[in-house]
Amino acid sequence: MDSSTRRPLIFWLDATVAAVALAVVVGGITRLTESGLSITEWKPIAGMLPPMNAAEWDAAYQRFLLIPQAQTIHAGITLPAFRGIFWWEWIHRQVARMVGLVIALPYFWFLVRRQIPSAYRLRLMALPLLVAAQGAMGWYMVSSGLSVRSNVSQYRLVAHLGLALVILVVALWTSASLRADSKDAERPDSAARRQATPEGARWATVTMLFALWSFGVILTGGFVAGLRAGKIYNTFPLMGGQVVPPGYWQVQGFLVNAFENPAAAQFHHRVLAIVTVLAAIAMWFAAVRRLEPAAVVRAQGRVAVAATLQVALGIATLLLSVPVAVAALHQLVAVALLGTAVLAAHTARRS
Repeated sequence: MDSSTRRPLIFWLDATVAAVALAVVVGGITRLTESGLSITEWKPIAGMLPPMNAAEWDAAYQRFLLIPQAQTIHAGITLPAFRGIFWWEWIHRQVARMVGLVIALPYFWFLVRRQIPSAYRLRLMALPLLVAAQGAMGWYMVSSGLSVRSNVSQYRLVAHLGLALVILVVALWTSASLRADSKDAERPDSAARRQATPEGARWATVTMLFALWSFGVILTGGFVAGLRAGKIYNTFPLMGGQVVPPGYWQVQGFLVNAFENPAAAQFHHRVLAIVTVLAAIAMWFAAVRRLEPAAVVRAQGRVAVAATLQVALGIATLLLSVPVAVAALHQLVAVALLGTAVLAAHTARRS
């Protein structure tokens, strides 16, 4: 497979990464603005069009007034205010549809034209399947907040977020692999000189574990968002004047408490985020000290910068009581951190 054939695949996968990142950020904004339940129906095709006249707007408004959130969090909401939250959720669903099209249409085009390398067929087959599962999970999440609860299940929210990140990682890793294949094809002598060593294998394993760790830390942020835990203890480094916040053990059972108690969710996310940035900086220094290849050192440097920026934005989000713009930027940099960690792991593996 020559580079001219790889190039369209790489462009497609990069577009997938960008589309998923946008969907994650817009989805986060719908959560921050309490907009996610404003559309109470799932119409994959007909739902592409918003209400087109006063009667349709009133019908959508009346359907929203029937759910618990309209009677609690949005109690007394007016039709103009409803329109404001409606548009955020509508935009989120259009972005989700765009992700589906960005993934599915090129995939089947490349598949029919037999332009997908055999080594990548199974992996790329997962993308349209994952995006279909993501759509179903999105509605499954929304449906949890339409009858009894006044918000969506934090477990379903995190599952929805996790699926999006899996799609992003698959596309990003494959794009990096295709780029590396192109470079190896252009310089077969340098590819032949690469030899696996025990030290190199261990380093590749460490970078992969860090990428998985970053993925997990982002999911803990999903629990913070799902429980609205960012709205409490808006101080740093202490929480309520203590290291471990008051009310940390409000829910019995460690796992249940961790995932259902807002104070515990925020505390855990803080601790894990600090560990993440310290580990990222330590790995950067270790790469320099070990005289790793320049590409590996640069990749680890980008991880350290992204982790530092992410923690700084997280602290700012807390201290400012979760303003939408700062919180959305915090989510975007979280995706960037995961992306740089994945690329660092890929670079270490190929080097």
